Amino acid sequence: MPFNFDDTPSRQETYSYKWQKYKGRDIIPAWIADTEFRCAPAILDALAAKVEHGIMGYELPAGYTTAIEAVVRWLKDKHDWEIDADWLVWTPGVVPAFNIAIKANCKPGDKVMVQTPNYPPLLAAPKINGMERVDIGTVVVDGRPTIDFAELETQAADPKCKLLILCNPMNPVGSVLSQAEIDKVAEICLQNDVKLCSDEIHCDLILDESVKHIPAGREEALKDISITLMAASKTFNVAGLGTSFAIIPDRKLRQQFVQSAAGHMPWVTLMGLAATEAAFTQCDDWHAELLEYLRGNQALLVEKINAIPGLKVHKSQATFLAWIDASGLNVPNVQQWAESRGVGPSPGADFHAADHFRINFACSRSMLEDILARLAGDSVPAEE
Repeated sequence: MPFNFDDTPSRQETYSYKWQKYKGRDIIPAWIADTEFRCAPAILDALAAKVEHGIMGYELPAGYTTAIEAVVRWLKDKHDWEIDADWLVWTPGVVPAFNIAIKANCKPGDKVMVQTPNYPPLLAAPKINGMERVDIGTVVVDGRPTIDFAELETQAADPKCKLLILCNPMNPVGSVLSQAEIDKVAEICLQNDVKLCSDEIHCDLILDESVKHIPAGREEALKDISITLMAASKTFNVAGLGTSFAIIPDRKLRQQFVQSAAGHMPWVTLMGLAATEAAFTQCDDWHAELLEYLRGNQALLVEKINAIPGLKVHKSQATFLAWIDASGLNVPNVQQWAESRGVGPSPGADFHAADHFRINFACSRSMLEDILARLAGDSVPAEE
């Protein structure tokens, strides 16, 4: 059945974090990474069934076998990764999960390598946990952003560097690491006794049909040294249900992670488990249509943004996030420039790239057209 991604309910009178930021101002929020789309009908039905049952008591995630089986099924079908159910550790979000990964693999004073630019919670995590952050920059190779492997090789040689945290697909630049790039990450980590935490929350949002996502833990070279973080949250717009998971094949690494989380990380919610189960067993068609809709949005955005003097954007391989180079505007504050035109993107400064901003294009086509018209100066926001 066809799904209508143009029919998006208003969130202006809700407590949406995304929409509260500019409440009372004529600025379209295009920042935080949740979508404007209603959840797939199967997910809403699963949640309604929980509500109809009427009891919201404790449900042990480790014993929620149907949700576990759903994750196993999804990873095998979508990512050619056959996992053992014992490898799965439920987490209430990837942000607490990569903070726990730091606690599990580092001691105060150690260094954590983080690929940059990156989203703010990940950049903040090393310091929160008493570690020093080492930035591994992004370079453009043949028009595509990727990890600066020369810098990674240099920094990984420092014995104090115990952990590498990366996003794959990369947030905000949207690149999907190739087999050669994954192999290089593995080589560097193994040579220098560095563990890997791979945030793969956008792995089901591949827009470039010529590439495939490669889960870190699926690779034999990384299997025993990696923590792979995933969730249904970004793809299926259920981030508010606080449910994600880590896949940790190595028993010792998994035990360290679980022990480090004890007393710090709550159980995931029963609603989140129900939504994840439905997403990963009943929503394949919805997922396929979502990707097609996002590809259309991305094509429109790339065309229109590159026609605006001072702005540039590349066609990223994945995610519903566009990384806009606004350095050509020659203005003192590119975020203020966008907001003055009635658009509220994610500030590039928060990603350590002040001359950029990030646009979320997971919205109705009409909302995106409004965003692009405002940025182009073709539509003037109402005076406050």
